Amino acid sequence: MNSNCVGVIGGGLMGCGIATRFALAGFDTVLIEADAARVTQITSTIDTILTELIDAGSIEAARRQAVHASMIIATSIDALADACAVIEAIPEILPAKQTLFDQLAALLAPQALILSNTSGFLPDTLFAATAGRERCLVAHFWNPPHLIPLVEVVPGSATLPAATEQTTALMRRIGAKPVVLHKAIPGFIGNRLQFALLREALHIIQSGAADAATVDAVMTASLGRRYSIMGPLEAADLGGLQTLLNVGTHLVPELSSDLQPLDVLREQVARGELGRATGQGFYRWDAARIASLKQRRLDYLQEEQRGQNRSEPHKENE
Repeated sequence: MNSNCVGVIGGGLMGCGIATRFALAGFDTVLIEADAARVTQITSTIDTILTELIDAGSIEAARRQAVHASMIIATSIDALADACAVIEAIPEILPAKQTLFDQLAALLAPQALILSNTSGFLPDTLFAATAGRERCLVAHFWNPPHLIPLVEVVPGSATLPAATEQTTALMRRIGAKPVVLHKAIPGFIGNRLQFALLREALHIIQSGAADAATVDAVMTASLGRRYSIMGPLEAADLGGLQTLLNVGTHLVPELSSDLQPLDVLREQVARGELGRATGQGFYRWDAARIASLKQRRLDYLQEEQRGQNRSEPHKENE
């Protein structure tokens, strides 16, 4: 087993982003994509990720070649035999994932970690019949993984504490910010918060109180800025719990708690309006909007880089 070799299975946006993050951290990275026709597209996707990071000043242009040199793209999981950890990032189809885990359990060294990037399945469901379940757990990256540092580490009931510790250490080595759940719950933490917010956003649209652009403007100009520096519970402390209790006593009963807001999504999906993939969702995804999003991502990366540069003198003086 090579302690500097990791594998990623699945050449979609998540798999490419995760693999790039490991390669940037100096790992020998093996990216597996079963569809040989997609290999050229995968190389292009990784190059696009690197270009975004270079344009933002997050990495130097000279590192592009080093990343490509440290990454192998293969079609067979046999190329993962020496990996110390493998992250599964294939579509959310349970039988396909379980079959893959069985294959990995037979292929990898007994100490190698088997990790799933699932956003929905619980670890005890994923690894129910996997041999060596004690080294299997969820490591849920957020999209896009080269921009968002969070990784939700979710052990199963059979996962050894050492495997959880090794996973969090591995995530820190690639500059990610791992959080460990005390117990597995559907949706983990991030998706539960995301869908609670989304449900209320859909309810507001469905009620006719505001349109999508207005809801998004409120979020980006208020809560989005606040939550970038503190979470909802720290913000609650700062605002005063008695004040929040007074407001919440009147407001919480008025919030949506049913499934009807999902009808907004069902209607759009039925019309074939799937978002960026089809060019139409809540917004029209034309060239101007795509360019605007690209610029916003670039601005985010540049601001993050400036923040890191400002913090460096403090680190030197500590």
